[in-house]
Amino acid sequence: MRKLLLIFLYFLTIGITAQERNYLLYTDSNISKLKNQISNDKSVKDHWNTQYKKAKDLLKKDKLKSKDGLLLGLVYRMTGEEKFASKLKEILLSYTSRKTWEGATLLKRTPAWKAGLGTSHTSYDIAMGFDCIYNYLSETERQDIAKDIVRLGITPAREDWLEPEKNMHTYDTMGHNWWSACVYMTGLTSLSVRNEIPEATKWAEEIQESAIEWINYTGSVLQNKPPTFDQDGGFYESINYASYAASQYLLFLSAYQNVWPNTPIYKSPILDKIGDFFINTTYYVKSGEDLAVNFGDSGLIATGDRIVRLLWNLGYQNEGYQYYMNHISNGENRDSSSAEALILNPDFKSNNLSFSKNRPKSHLYKDMGWATMRNSWDDNATMLAVKSGFTWNHAHADAGSYILFHNGKNLIIDSGGASYLSPLYTEFYCQSEAHNVIFFNGKAQNRKDPYFGNVNPGSLHNLVEGDNFKYLLANATGPYSHILTRNYRNFIWVGDVILVIDDLLAFEPGKFEWFLHYNGESTLKGGIDLTIKDEDAKIRVRPLFPNTFPPGGERPHDFPEHMLLTQKIGHEDHHPEEEKPFWSISHFEETARTKFISAIILENDDNENNLPVITRDETKDYLKVSITQKGETTEVYFNLLADGSLKHRNSLINIDGWETDAYITVLKFDEGADKTNINNVNEVFIGHGSYLRRDGQVLIHALSKYTALVENFGAQPNLIFQGQPNATVNLYSPKNINSLKLNDANKNGDYNDSKKTIKLLIRDNK
Repeated sequence: MRKLLLIFLYFLTIGITAQERNYLLYTDSNISKLKNQISNDKSVKDHWNTQYKKAKDLLKKDKLKSKDGLLLGLVYRMTGEEKFASKLKEILLSYTSRKTWEGATLLKRTPAWKAGLGTSHTSYDIAMGFDCIYNYLSETERQDIAKDIVRLGITPAREDWLEPEKNMHTYDTMGHNWWSACVYMTGLTSLSVRNEIPEATKWAEEIQESAIEWINYTGSVLQNKPPTFDQDGGFYESINYASYAASQYLLFLSAYQNVWPNTPIYKSPILDKIGDFFINTTYYVKSGEDLAVNFGDSGLIATGDRIVRLLWNLGYQNEGYQYYMNHISNGENRDSSSAEALILNPDFKSNNLSFSKNRPKSHLYKDMGWATMRNSWDDNATMLAVKSGFTWNHAHADAGSYILFHNGKNLIIDSGGASYLSPLYTEFYCQSEAHNVIFFNGKAQNRKDPYFGNVNPGSLHNLVEGDNFKYLLANATGPYSHILTRNYRNFIWVGDVILVIDDLLAFEPGKFEWFLHYNGESTLKGGIDLTIKDEDAKIRVRPLFPNTFPPGGERPHDFPEHMLLTQKIGHEDHHPEEEKPFWSISHFEETARTKFISAIILENDDNENNLPVITRDETKDYLKVSITQKGETTEVYFNLLADGSLKHRNSLINIDGWETDAYITVLKFDEGADKTNINNVNEVFIGHGSYLRRDGQVLIHALSKYTALVENFGAQPNLIFQGQPNATVNLYSPKNINSLKLNDANKNGDYNDSKKTIKLLIRDNK
C-alpha cells in the first residue's frame, strides 16, 4: 500500500512539474501580487470588480473579438473558473480556423502585405490567450493551435519583415512604429508556442538580438527619414506613436524576461530615458485629465502611464515614475482599469510623492526638434511646447510651431488630427495652416512634405533655463527654404510674459503673416491685446513689432500701418466635420525682411489687477521691449545688425550706452533703478554674442560667440554658458571672487582686481 502511494505521488509530481509554465505577462507572481492588492487597495478592488463583471458579460455573447481574450485570460488566471477558459478557447479556435489575420486592404497590394498591424494585434491577442489557458488545453489542442498561430501570425510576419529570402520591409517602413508592432509581437507570439514549435525559441532569440538595430537606427539621407529615437528617449512621430512603438517592444521584453529570467538581453541606454519623455511632455491638471503635447498624429490626453508601468515592471523604477503613474492613473485615464494595467499595477511603498524640486522644468530633445518649458511641476501651471524638427508620416508640417498650456487648459493649440480616411487629414491637419507658424504670400512648408519628408528639417537650439528666465531658438529655415532664407523664432520667457521673436527674410518682397490657433473664446475689443479665454484660464497676445493692433479699438482702415487681424476657418481636432476659427496676424507692408515680436501675457490671480507693463521702442539698428512686473524691469534688445544682413563685419552696436555684438541682449534691474549703472544689473542674457561692455567696463566677453545667462550678476554669479567647447570667458565682478557656478558645477577662475573681472578657462565644455 505504501509502495502504491509513493508511486502515485511520484507520477502526480511529474504531472504537476510537466504543467508548470513561465507565463508571458500573467505570471504567477503577478497574479499573487494582484490578489494581494485587491485585498488591500479599494481602488484596485473596484477596478477588478469592474473587469470581472465585463468578463461575465462576455460569456453571454456569441461572437467575440480577439482582444476580449485578454480579459477572459486574466479572469481565468485569477479565479480558475473554467467557464472563462472555455469561452477563451472558443476565440482561439475561431481565429485559428481563419485563412488570414490581415485585412483585405493590405492583401490587395502588390506584392501583398501579409503581416501588417492586423496580424500584429491579432497575434498578440491570440498568443496571450493561448498562454493564459495553456494548462486548460489538451496536448492535441495545444499542438493544433500552435501550428495555426505559426501559419497565421508568425510565418507571414517573418516572411514580410525578417527572412532574408523574402522580407520586403525595413526599420522605417510605414513609420518606425510598424517595425516595433509587427516584429516584436512576432517575438512575443513565438514565446507563446516555444514548447510546441522547436524553432520558436530561436525565432524569439533572434528578434531580441535585433533590438539593438531598431533602437539605434540612425535614419536615411536619401529617404528623408530620421533616427528611431532621440538620444534623450524621445520619439519623433508623436506622443501617441511613441507610446505605441515603445509598448510593443516593452511587452515583448517583459515576456522574454518572464519566460527566460536568467537569459542575458540587450539593455539600451534609451530605456533609462523613455519614461522621462512622457513625463516631460505631460501637462498636469488639477482634478481633471492630464494633457499631453499633441504634435503630429496624437491625442491631447496623456497616455504615458502604460509605458512607465511597463518600465517599472522591467526594473526601471524611481520616485518620478511613481508620482507620474499615481497622477495620471487616478481613474481618469482610459487605461487605468484594463487587464494589462491591473496585472502590471505596481506595488508602491508610498503615494505621498511629488517631482523633485531639482528636476529641470525644461527639456530639449535636440535630435528630433522638440522642447518643453514650464514654470512649475505643479498642477495647472504654465507649459510651453515648441517643435521645429522632422516632417514625415505622423510628423506634420509644423516647423517652428508652439502650443501653450495655462491654468489647466490648452489655450494655444495644435489643430490635432483626424481619421486617416478623411480627405481633410491630408488637406488640412498635416499641413502648415493647421499650426502656429509663419506664412509668406499664402505659403509655408511644401505641401508634399508630410508624405515625402523634408530634406532640410527644422531644429531647436540653446535651451536656457534660469530661475525666472528661459530662452529657446527655433530654426525653421530648412523646411521653408523654397520661399525663405531666414525663418528663426526666438522664445524669451520672463515671469508672466513670453516674447515670441520671428526673424524673417524672403527671396523677394511679399506678405508675411503668422497663424494662431486657440481653444475657448478669443476677441480683440477696444485695445491692442487679443484675449484668449477658456473658463478660468486666460492669456493676452499683444503684437509689438512691426506694430501693434490699432490703438483703442480703432478701425484698421484708418490705421493701415498697424497689424491686421483676420479670422480664418480650420477644423476641430478629430472632428473634421466641425469648423473651428483661428487667427492670422499680418502687416500691410510687403517686404522681403521683417521682424515679428509678440508678447504672450499670462493672466493669473496674482497679476489680475496688476498686469506686466510692456513698452516698445525702435531705431534703425535695434528693437527694444521693456517689461516691468513684480518689482523688476527687464530690457530686451534685438540687434538688427545681427540678423544676417552683415557679412565679413561684426554686428557692433551701441544700445542706450550698452556696447555689444549680440543678436539678443537681455538685462534685468530692480524697478526704478538707474539703468546706466552696471552695478544695478541683476541678470544678463547674451544670445549669440561675444561681448557686453559699458563705459569701458567688460561685463562679459569671449573671443567666440555664445549664448549665456548670468544670474546673480555682480554678486556670486551663476553662469549658464553654451558656446564653443573651448573658450576663455571674462565676467565682471565688483568684488574679488575666485570661483563661481558654471553650468551647475563649481568652476575656479583668476580674478583681475584692476579689470574687475574673473577669467574662466573653459576646456571641453568644462
